[in-house]
Amino acid sequence: MELTGKKVLILAGPDFEDRELFYPLYRLQEAGATVKVAGLGEKIYKGKYGVPIEVDGSTQNFVKEIWHAVVIPGGWAPDKIRADQEALEIVRQTTKKSNIVAAICHGPWVLASANVLQGKTVTSFVNIKDDLIHAGAQWIDQEVVIDSNLVTSRKPSDLPAFCREIIKLLAKVKIAA
Repeated sequence: MELTGKKVLILAGPDFEDRELFYPLYRLQEAGATVKVAGLGEKIYKGKYGVPIEVDGSTQNFVKEIWHAVVIPGGWAPDKIRADQEALEIVRQTTKKSNIVAAICHGPWVLASANVLQGKTVTSFVNIKDDLIHAGAQWIDQEVVIDSNLVTSRKPSDLPAFCREIIKLLAKVKIAA
């Protein structure tokens, strides 16, 4: 499997977009990655449509680990996640190591709060376009946008392209010995 040995962290919070969390979770596991889900302190979160997920721990449990990729689903959760300092540090450290950071829908709000968008080209749900521009990004309306190690998409119907590009980039990430 092309992602064997790769470690991926998915960030979860209250009212995450169900499809945008579970679709990448299962696709990345199917490709062989080890996937963990980090929350903000609670053990279980419900998605916008009521689907629950039991997380593997809180962001503070995972902040000192090296992640080959971090995935940030949309929904209303990113508004809470972007206030979590450990989540922001995970995003900053993953970006600094040139590993993959992927965000969909409202997920790029977390990227703005982590201050990793300056000079980057991204996409998102159109309602947060101005926030991303104000954070220093160039925004374009496309199903998936790749800028170096950053992968962004707009909405659930973009998930096939979003996951395909995450897997393609993640397969190239070197595993430290």
